[in-house]
Amino acid sequence: MNKPANAPLPASLLEQLARWDTPTICNAMEIVAPERRLIGYTTKPLVCPFPTLPPMVGYARTVSIRSVVKSGLPAAEQGKRRLEYYEYVGTGYGPRIAVIQDIDGPDVGYGAFWGEVQSNVHKALGCLGVVTDGSIRDIDQWADGFQALAGSVGPSHAWVHAESFGGEVRVAGMTVRSDDLIHADRHGAIVIPTDVAPKLPEACELCARREAPILEIARSKEFSLEKLKDALKRSAEIH
Repeated sequence: MNKPANAPLPASLLEQLARWDTPTICNAMEIVAPERRLIGYTTKPLVCPFPTLPPMVGYARTVSIRSVVKSGLPAAEQGKRRLEYYEYVGTGYGPRIAVIQDIDGPDVGYGAFWGEVQSNVHKALGCLGVVTDGSIRDIDQWADGFQALAGSVGPSHAWVHAESFGGEVRVAGMTVRSDDLIHADRHGAIVIPTDVAPKLPEACELCARREAPILEIARSKEFSLEKLKDALKRSAEIH
C-alpha cells in the first residue's frame, strides 16, 4: 500500500487532480499504475447527501469508531482522548479528509459519529469532508461545503466514540493509512500513491482524448455501427 508522504505535494497538483471526477482518476490510475487496478478504492456503495459538491483531494486522517458499547475510559480520560483526537485531525499536511471505519461488525452504522457538530468542527480543523462506512445525521444542519460519503444515514449517535486514530483502516473495501492521499466524490474514493500523483493529470487528459471520438459519434444523429468502429480505431491510436 501507499507509504505516507515525506513532504506534501504541491498545492497546484492537488488542484489539478480535483478538476477530474473520481472515476476518471481511477481510469488514469489504470494507465500509470496498472498493478493497482483491483486495489486502493471503495468497492461498496456509499451514501452521498451532497452529490453536487466538487471532488475533494486531501491527506487521510484515519479513525476507528464504535457506538453499540460505551467507552471503557473514565470521563476525564475520555475528554483527554477527544482533545488528542482533534489535535491529530487538525495537524499535518493539508487539506485533510477524515476516513473513519465503524468496527461494530453486524451493527455497523448503529450510531452516527457525524452530524452538525462534528462536520463543523472538522471543517474548522482543515478537513474537506469524510469517508466512512458508519452513519451520519443532521443532513440539513451539516457544515456548508463539507463533503460526506457514508455507509448510511441514521437518527442517533448511541454510544459512539473514537476507539483509535492514526492507524490503518478499511472503509467500503478501501484500505487507508494516515497521510495517504485521497481523491473522492459522489462516486466513491481512491487512494493515490504520492509517487504516482504527478503522473495522473496527463493520464486524465489522455483518457479524455481517447473517449472524445467515441462520445462524439455516440451522441451524433449520424451514428452508425461503421462509424462507431472507426471511432474505436481512432481512439485506440491516441497516445
